[in-house]
Amino acid sequence: MNSKAFLLPAALMIAGNSVANAKGKKTDKRPNILVILADDLGYSDLGCYGSEIHTPNLDKLAQQGVRFNHFYNASRSCPTRASLLTGLYQHQAGIGRMTFDDNLPGYRGTLSRNAVTIAEVLKESGYTTSMIGKWHVAETPLRKDQREWLAHHVYHDTYSDLCHYPVNRGFDSHYGTIYGVVDYFDPFSLVEGEVPVKEVPEGYYITQALSDRAAEEVTEYAKDDKPFFMYLAYTAPHWPLHALPEDIEKYKDTYKVGWEAIRNARYERQKQLGIFPGMDDFLSERQFKDRWEDNVHAEWDARAMAVHAAMIDRMDRGIGQVVDALEKTGQLDNTLILFLSDNGCSNENCQNYSPGENDRPDMTRKGEKMVYPHNKEVLPGPQTTYASLGARWANVANTPFRFWKAKSYEGGICTPMIAHWPKGIKKNVGGMTSEIGHVMDIMATCIDMAGATYPTKYKGNDITPMEGKSLLPVFKTGHREGHDYLGFEHFNERAFLSKDGWKLVRPDENAKWELYNLNEDRSEQYNLADKYPGKMSEMVNAYEAWAKRCMVEPYPGQKRNKNSVKRMEE
Repeated sequence: MNSKAFLLPAALMIAGNSVANAKGKKTDKRPNILVILADDLGYSDLGCYGSEIHTPNLDKLAQQGVRFNHFYNASRSCPTRASLLTGLYQHQAGIGRMTFDDNLPGYRGTLSRNAVTIAEVLKESGYTTSMIGKWHVAETPLRKDQREWLAHHVYHDTYSDLCHYPVNRGFDSHYGTIYGVVDYFDPFSLVEGEVPVKEVPEGYYITQALSDRAAEEVTEYAKDDKPFFMYLAYTAPHWPLHALPEDIEKYKDTYKVGWEAIRNARYERQKQLGIFPGMDDFLSERQFKDRWEDNVHAEWDARAMAVHAAMIDRMDRGIGQVVDALEKTGQLDNTLILFLSDNGCSNENCQNYSPGENDRPDMTRKGEKMVYPHNKEVLPGPQTTYASLGARWANVANTPFRFWKAKSYEGGICTPMIAHWPKGIKKNVGGMTSEIGHVMDIMATCIDMAGATYPTKYKGNDITPMEGKSLLPVFKTGHREGHDYLGFEHFNERAFLSKDGWKLVRPDENAKWELYNLNEDRSEQYNLADKYPGKMSEMVNAYEAWAKRCMVEPYPGQKRNKNSVKRMEE
């Protein structure tokens, strides 16, 4: 298979070769940093978190590193990426919802100029900075010929304002996509730096192409005296369900036993693995009452999950390539690798969305129709199909939790997270930590490791103070003084987690607040709101203060009482 569309950028080749006299020994001893982000990966979708999916490379990183069981994202792609890249809550970074401008400070649809990216900070500190993969933090206005553009039948020079591209937000290079959703075999919005990639070679598959590029780049970086920061953001396993036939074949029979059997097996493995130490009853009730035996679409549904597994399997093999390149060049021991997901597995049925709109093509480059199988009439996997898992398999993928992507329950916001750094991780090696963390902590961790300085001003703009806290103490001692609380909000889905393990959830604008004690009820099965009204009141007040401070408010469509309207008029 030929997934390599390009040689490395000339600037990268020159940078690497210009330091040939370093003879492979770097004088700058600061660690390299590799952040790997999966897309819509479920909490239990890795072997080391209970899955039947073959992920030996990530499992090995976990065995030699540390896994987090209490690590959080922002419940959806672009908000999580904004928070991860800036060390802020997503609203402070400008992307409280999606990449469209709602003309409110926390909802501008692109990274704020009052925020800096990890790449901008580390570049100033002497790091080489690279991004490979999905960006999805730039406003992407739709065009009149969007349908034809998605199918590569017309071309435009830019997918968003160039000032918002990765190479203009601190990254020395970028090979990947600007938009959020792609055809895996012929991706829309693929760029090399600022330049659109108009064609890809026969046999192209984006997961493999991203892995190939990453392995090539880290090999080149070994020739340079500077440490590197690489952000490798896969599109897998986000819909559409596109996978290589040989990868699907591996799982063709695995899921014929159905939803409940797979979910229960994952739960049993999680108990054996000690995912939640000291807990032996943490599986939430399955959210659906239907039985696999009565499923008239069993063949289609089993195939869908097989494709999902195949996408993850291919990503894991690609990560293995990158790790192998690091090891062969003597860089692995002093490279921090962080692996996590941007949100829980998705419950969406994208086959019911409108074809040819936003970022969803309805035909291939050759003009072949892409089938959106509303009635599950065509099996998923090939380029000419466009489908997703749906809620029942998402409930399995996110075992042991309830719910999924875009929700503020644990199934939406709690991610598997693996940290691997042989030279630096000294506690819980091969084990699990229950220390609470958040994607915004990655910025602080990078700064701590690089000895860099977070700026108060950058390129003439005042910079919002960093919210994240370094994970380095967890690596060194097994513990840190974490956040007093963590706040969550996305499309009126709200949650608030205190450092003592109590969590508020409000699933929509008109719902009542719910209260859970995650210390005893990790999967949010028992709402204690009526039992502990004092705790409820205390945490609701803290949430409201957080929402005002961190630019959640004002939000689109917010209802205001008469007093607040009067104050605004004054």
